[in-house]
Amino acid sequence: MNAVSEPASNPESITRGTSGLVLGIESSCDETAAAVVRCGCTTLSNIVASQIATHALFGGVVPELASREHLRNIVPAVRAALAQAGINFQQLDAIAVTNGPGLAGALLVGVTYAKSLAYALGKPLIAVNHLEGHIHAVLLEHAEREQAPEAPILALAVSGGHTHLYLAECTAADPPGTGKTWRYQNVGRTVDDAAGEAFDKVAKLLGLPYPGGPWIDALAPYGNPKAVPFAFAQVKTKIKRRLSPAQPEEETQPRTLFSFSGIKTAVLRYVETHNLRPSIEARQHALAGLPNPQAADALGWCDSQTLDLIASFQHAVVGDLLRKTFRAAEALLVRSLLVTGGVAANRELRARFAAEADARNLAVAFPSRALSTDNAAMIAAAAWPRFLAGDFASPALNADPSLKLG
Repeated sequence: MNAVSEPASNPESITRGTSGLVLGIESSCDETAAAVVRCGCTTLSNIVASQIATHALFGGVVPELASREHLRNIVPAVRAALAQAGINFQQLDAIAVTNGPGLAGALLVGVTYAKSLAYALGKPLIAVNHLEGHIHAVLLEHAEREQAPEAPILALAVSGGHTHLYLAECTAADPPGTGKTWRYQNVGRTVDDAAGEAFDKVAKLLGLPYPGGPWIDALAPYGNPKAVPFAFAQVKTKIKRRLSPAQPEEETQPRTLFSFSGIKTAVLRYVETHNLRPSIEARQHALAGLPNPQAADALGWCDSQTLDLIASFQHAVVGDLLRKTFRAAEALLVRSLLVTGGVAANRELRARFAAEADARNLAVAFPSRALSTDNAAMIAAAAWPRFLAGDFASPALNADPSLKLG
């Protein structure tokens, strides 16, 4: 398990006379976001410039277009974040930016702008892992309610680009007032597609607009979730039970592996064997002709067989995430479960995870839907412990599309 940051030689000097204001910048994929958060626990502003309309024409994110839109949106987004927070640049204590993982060109826009801004203002620059940001999206809202999840914590980060499980723990504040240092151990991952990617690609296959996850979520309640019996390939895993929270991590070596490419293929085969192509093409053409299609519009173009397929697909994916996450939670003796990322906004996922956690007497928390998707408030919140520890990025900071956490 790797420490995220190391304490500075004199952390008290860092916090003396500070406002606690951190500007967060997020541009890892197709959302240009800027936010101001005070002391990692109070959100003063959270601006997101969406690119959905741009990429919807292509059924997915086009990296070059995403980079161009970030260039167009980043300055207005930052100005709007400061205006909404009611502050100016000089009142900031630090600039935080996502430096990975994500799309290379998209990340570079945010990193380059943040570096230039930090240099011009003479402010510290803090690099934040996008996945750590998603975890802190939940912790931020806990802090705003003056609550704290009990450690050890298992975090499921599930989105269009990621499906990861992390064991998250933090050190005690030492010296007092310097905050906590978070540590993460990667205990699970997907071996191919992310869960959110499977949602988007299946939706596209069925003639539904981009992004597909919300459309699947909206239409699934109208179908029979057990009509199509999907099965997942058995990915070999090594999960050793942690006998106590103090047991050395090298002795536990937990691994939970996910795979979602097979279920996409299964949906494709179902479409072909049940001759659903004509209805898919009709639905796609009808929805493309509407200026702002809604779920009710799509529902009118979906027969019962298609709705059963959608419901069964979602039920199977959520079930696989649930089984493996709670298996890892049991093996690792965790006391709290955090579910975060874009897919965490899915209603069936929230309901089933909450019910299973309640049955196991395990605390579970989700971010609000606004903080489930990519945003900059989570980046500013994750940066605060680093600020207190004096863990600042160097002027040579670069984007790292394959950056790992833990």
